[in-house]
Amino acid sequence: MAANPKQEIAAYSSKPSTKLISAFAVDGTLSRHIKQFRPRDEQFAMAQAVEQAIVQQGQLVIEAGTGTGKTFAYLVPAMLSGKKTIISTGSKNLQDQLFNRDLPTIQKALGYSGKLALLKGRANYLCLERLDKLIAEGVLGDKSVLASLAVVRKWQTSTANGDLSECAALPEDSPILPQLTSTTESCLGSDCPNYAECYVSKARKKALEADLVVVNHHLFCADMAVKENGFGELIPEAKVIIFDEAHQLPDIASQYFGQAISSRQLYDLCRDMTLCYRTEVKDLKQLGTAADHLQKIVQDFRLMMGEGNQRGNLRTFFADPNVQRAVQSLQENLEFVHDVVKLALGRSQTLDSIFERIQTIQTQFKRILDTGITGYCYWFETFNRQFALHLTPLTVADKFGQQLQNQQAGWIFTSATLEVGGNFDFFCERMGIKNSQQKVLASPFDYPKQSLFCVPRFLPGSNHKQTLGRLGEMLLPVIEANQGRCFLLCTSYVMMRGLAEYLREHSSLSVLLQGEMGKGKLLQKFTEESHSVLVATSSFWEGVDVRGDALSLVIIDKLPFASPDEPLLKARIEDCRLKGGDPFNQVQLPTAVISLKQGVGRLIRDVTDRGAVIICDSRLVMRPYGATFLKSLPNATRTRDLNRVITFLQQAQIIDKHQQTLE
Repeated sequence: MAANPKQEIAAYSSKPSTKLISAFAVDGTLSRHIKQFRPRDEQFAMAQAVEQAIVQQGQLVIEAGTGTGKTFAYLVPAMLSGKKTIISTGSKNLQDQLFNRDLPTIQKALGYSGKLALLKGRANYLCLERLDKLIAEGVLGDKSVLASLAVVRKWQTSTANGDLSECAALPEDSPILPQLTSTTESCLGSDCPNYAECYVSKARKKALEADLVVVNHHLFCADMAVKENGFGELIPEAKVIIFDEAHQLPDIASQYFGQAISSRQLYDLCRDMTLCYRTEVKDLKQLGTAADHLQKIVQDFRLMMGEGNQRGNLRTFFADPNVQRAVQSLQENLEFVHDVVKLALGRSQTLDSIFERIQTIQTQFKRILDTGITGYCYWFETFNRQFALHLTPLTVADKFGQQLQNQQAGWIFTSATLEVGGNFDFFCERMGIKNSQQKVLASPFDYPKQSLFCVPRFLPGSNHKQTLGRLGEMLLPVIEANQGRCFLLCTSYVMMRGLAEYLREHSSLSVLLQGEMGKGKLLQKFTEESHSVLVATSSFWEGVDVRGDALSLVIIDKLPFASPDEPLLKARIEDCRLKGGDPFNQVQLPTAVISLKQGVGRLIRDVTDRGAVIICDSRLVMRPYGATFLKSLPNATRTRDLNRVITFLQQAQIIDKHQQTLE
């Protein structure tokens, strides 16, 4: 693999096809049919690289800077190829955006006659069998969700595909959702009375027949894991496979090649046993009793793990005698439930399915308890009233690399944040990509004119008792001079809450805090309120697109190095060390660089955007590794003077007002 992606550009010696040239020409197909389309050199260069990867059935790793127009750059050659295509996105929101906005636009422009399909995981689709049971027996838990059930029943009469995200009146976090959807374990498959009308089955059938299928990384990786276990596949084989936001892929993939047991999984089991007892085997009172008792044991297990959100090492955790007793109690109760259900096998399809689920959970539990296997991280996490026990592989390179070899197709991996310090080594090694073409396409934005990048002088030390207050004092004049319009991105919840509290106490600006309302509502309020500051952590570092003068200042509290005590990272560091590697330069630094690039990328989203990025971490200029970060960031004008930032922002406001007057 080449150390410098620029060296690989020469590998694309073949000329682009006539169709591709015609599509992206100044007076070409896209310009004639899409009102605001403007040809871009970078976009065409990417489209040509994608086309060559498709023709050669090769692997392409390509970083396309913000504003390149990478969606059109991979969709057009994929559609023109006429080959079966899978496009995998980083999130369900991006999946919906691609399918509902971008695909129809290009489909119409190109006159594409192929069939399109959107496929999500089963947890996104209404389960008709579960709906029938809820209607017959009522919802479990808080009766306030009865209103939500009424909303779903009304929506169900008009929906064509059963995608619950389309039920606008149902909150994203509604407690009724788990009761309305099935899981791989709970689904009855072809034995279900509603199988002929099943939304999941219909979506899969449509995907099998489609020429272009849009999925997300979670579903793609889940399908890979299913195929590995020999149970079949959800996603049809294709000749073109494209991953957008590919930087998320290594971490998502690792989740699906391990094992996990969660309290939610166990609670769902208890709930389904209770429902089955109430509806199908009403004489089997012991089933209801066993379900209630198992639920109490699961609750006790969570209480034993302590309060708050935490992560830890399972090997250390299991060494505690109290934990050992709790584990034994949980195993014994699972065995008791197993024996109770076994007595009634054959009486109910639902009960037969529950029996198989119990056996699967017992097998997973036994696997997780066997902590002596190397190459895996054994860890746990607690959040609110839930917990999860994980067994995660330290790398998916072997498994994913094998998939790349086995499936002859054009594989395209793209994102705005893939390279680190001038190469793709970190990403390719994690994914098992060995013989790829590689390319970096700079953003067409004029960063030196559009943006200013500042690492302030005289920053307080991170271990100083007064750090938060002093930092707030330094940043407040800049934020107020910009009249808000600011993202304040933090690397910890402590700093996030502390800075939000400081701003609310010392400023009249509207301060919006992550967690006080849903992400979508928070963003909507930020764009609607002209003088607001959004204080947030990791979930707002990427996948957030605010254009125009609503956002002209992004502040990052410090370099986003993950905590070395985080179990999975700690295991990867130790594994790297055992192999004779350099954990900091090979694991910690590349991960932080990609995260920082995502955060900085929130600012300039369009050719007319102007603004400043302030990173409050002197390590960028004081430590040797700071050069790796700086090399990977856009080439904005740089300063260490906060007064210069204020001047730049005030000038940007004048320009914005002038442009608005002209419009």
